[in-house]
Amino acid sequence: MYFLYILYSLSCDRYYIGVSSDVEGRLRRHNAVHKKGFTGRAQDWEVVYQEEYGSKHDALIRETLIKSWKSRLKIEELIRV
Repeated sequence: MYFLYILYSLSCDRYYIGVSSDVEGRLRRHNAVHKKGFTGRAQDWEVVYQEEYGSKHDALIRETLIKSWKSRLKIEELIRV
């Protein structure tokens, strides 16, 4: 199984969208102290949404769609549902 996940950082007030087969392990890596990449800016990321898929391909298609929205309001609407 693969998961599309959305993280939120209160300190950055930002969302991060990704795909993984191990969301909890991936969250630990996002929150580990590191300076590289988008998530390195904060260590308070939390999973606020996830969807399960049978293949990595399907999860990546959904990730691409959500990232194409480029709308914080649409992402927040998805999370609320």
